Amino acid sequence: MSLFSSINPVAFSLFGLDVNWYGIIIVSGMLLAIILASKEAVRVGLKEDDVIDFMFWGLPLSIVGARLYYVAFEWKRYADNPIEIFAIRNGGLAIYGGLLAGAIAMYIFTKKRGISFWQFLDIAVPGVIIAQAIGRWGNFMNQEAYGGEVSRSFLENLHLPSFIIDNMQVNGVYHHPTFLYESLWNVLGFILLLILRRQKNFLKIGELTFIYVMWYSLGRFFIEGMRTDSLWLFDTIRVSQLLSVILFIIAAILLIYRRKVMKPAFYKRTVK
Repeated sequence: MSLFSSINPVAFSLFGLDVNWYGIIIVSGMLLAIILASKEAVRVGLKEDDVIDFMFWGLPLSIVGARLYYVAFEWKRYADNPIEIFAIRNGGLAIYGGLLAGAIAMYIFTKKRGISFWQFLDIAVPGVIIAQAIGRWGNFMNQEAYGGEVSRSFLENLHLPSFIIDNMQVNGVYHHPTFLYESLWNVLGFILLLILRRQKNFLKIGELTFIYVMWYSLGRFFIEGMRTDSLWLFDTIRVSQLLSVILFIIAAILLIYRRKVMKPAFYKRTVK
């Protein structure tokens, strides 16, 4: 018997309600992001409460944005039964939708608090990308977000542990572990952001955010092209690939403009 048969997406049941590994893993990533952002906020002279207060309403709005984004591009699936829009437990959250909604919520929050929007984003993005890396393992537990067909020998040549290889077998066919590709890409991005952030007088406020957007968009563009569950625009364009290109170009332009034309303050790690 393969190890795959022992992997259950349900972690445990509580009062008759199944608690899935997906939810546990996603929440764990979010908690880590909050902890990292809170510590960094204190280092740059902001309050830990600023991060906590934002998460109380920014996080729910991000989830709503992730759901609306997914539903918008899968409307045919919900048109005849719109009540299913609220059935989040059945799946259907898009990371890009959550990120965009979260950014809008953060802009409103920082304006009300009198905090620099770009500095707040810089504080958040390392935690966001490592949370994304962790969250992809929720996709693994749900046996979703995988790529096209491959052979078992291909996966074995990647030196993957057997439990990953076994779980990439869906309906008798092995698939690219695109969840793993993106998770590893995000871990590398997390390390890169931490290294860059530690360089004294190197990054100006906002630039860490632009680097995050460029890094994630670059990886997502290529990985999305391998997936079998993409959202499509006009049945010809993968939505996430198109958005990745747009975001990468915008972030690159803003990075160049901010570094060459504007003279904002350097990002510092010293407490005021």
